[in-house]
Amino acid sequence: MIRVQVRPNEPLEAALRRFKRQCNYAGIFRLAKKYAYHEKTSDRCRREERERIRNIVMAERKRGGGAPVGRNNKKRRSKSSKTNDRRNSDQPDFDPLTADTTIQKSDS
Repeated sequence: MIRVQVRPNEPLEAALRRFKRQCNYAGIFRLAKKYAYHEKTSDRCRREERERIRNIVMAERKRGGGAPVGRNNKKRRSKSSKTNDRRNSDQPDFDPLTADTTIQKSDS
């Protein structure tokens, strides 16, 4: 149970602000919202996944670690990276229909 005593010569707004802060830290608002309506299991799993990722990212930031971990932070490959590499190279593309298939022997 949260109790806040109003100090002498303290305005009521300041005491109310302390009470709200203590309720927030204790998680009372979150519990009230949690039981205010029914939450589907899939929505709960999605919310818990987001909370887990957020906690991991915050821990990494505090630790001074590297890149954040998450579903949306995956590296994406460009669509035409292989074709651009082939086109920019000095050698022409290999065409099996016009390629010379005879084997040449060297004099050694």
